[in-house]
Amino acid sequence: KVMLYVNKVGPYFNPHETYHYYQLPVCRPNKIVARSLTLGEVLDGDRMAESLYELDFKVPVEKKVLCTVHLSEDEFKKLKVAIEDLYYFEFVIDGLRLWGFIGHLEEGGLIPHKHKLYLWTHLTFNIEYNGGRVMSANVTVTDGTALLLNDLVAPLDITHTYSVRWLPTNVTEREQAGSASAASGHAFFPQSLEIHWLSVLNSTVLIVLLLGFIGIILARVLRNDFARYNAMDSKAEMDVEEYGWKIIHSDVFRFPAYKNLLCAILGVGTQFLCIAAGVLLMALLSLFNVHNHGSMNTAICVLYALTSCIAGFVSSKMYRQMGVTSWVLNV
Repeated sequence: KVMLYVNKVGPYFNPHETYHYYQLPVCRPNKIVARSLTLGEVLDGDRMAESLYELDFKVPVEKKVLCTVHLSEDEFKKLKVAIEDLYYFEFVIDGLRLWGFIGHLEEGGLIPHKHKLYLWTHLTFNIEYNGGRVMSANVTVTDGTALLLNDLVAPLDITHTYSVRWLPTNVTEREQAGSASAASGHAFFPQSLEIHWLSVLNSTVLIVLLLGFIGIILARVLRNDFARYNAMDSKAEMDVEEYGWKIIHSDVFRFPAYKNLLCAILGVGTQFLCIAAGVLLMALLSLFNVHNHGSMNTAICVLYALTSCIAGFVSSKMYRQMGVTSWVLNV
């Protein structure tokens, strides 16, 4: 018999935040028996315990019922929150760590917003062996039919099943059993840290180069213009028609032809800036609940309505400053 230990669960994008597997409403034995851990496993945050999975060496299993879990309203809500947070689980088979997701979150569309939660109720264990030794193992969750939770109402019963496939292999090198710290570099976990810093470095270098090129070009143009203007000492030279940036230096104070359009764009732009600032402030204050979907869309609509007066005020004030008396037409 090959022992399968359940270990821990946690959000996918934060592998360092983990909890005991049995803290979720899942199949569990009547008496939870914890496995004795080494000091390294304790420091890695392992919480191994025996499970209800029965794995006999080289004995295939096809869709065997593991248990039927009765979920109360609170347990059902806890399970959905775990799926929304992309919780993964970690099992240990013969010292080999296996990972998979508790469920699947499907989101799409803005209006209407599509939000579906699926629970994986069937697990398939694929175990490779060479002779009498387990060489590698993995678990897949896509072979079974996912259970859609949106249409279900607690209390309810959910049946979990599992399959076991034993695959012979000629591999002589056993997969790295590894510790939790070594497993963090596994392909299952996101490897975005190095890519993130590389992107920041590339963006920084690109911005510095662009600013440097623009600064060099402007410095050369302005240096030539200033040298030419300083050389005009006599009155006759001052009568020469000017050219360069000095010709348009007073155009910034000249009103445009379409004042109404400019003021309207300025007012709407100010309104959008206020909306963006309001959304960022609300996000920093943690006013958006990730489990209350559509709350950000609602906040944006409310802020858009409340900041309409800002757009009208800025637009009308600028229109009035341009010397137009009928500023009401620009509101």
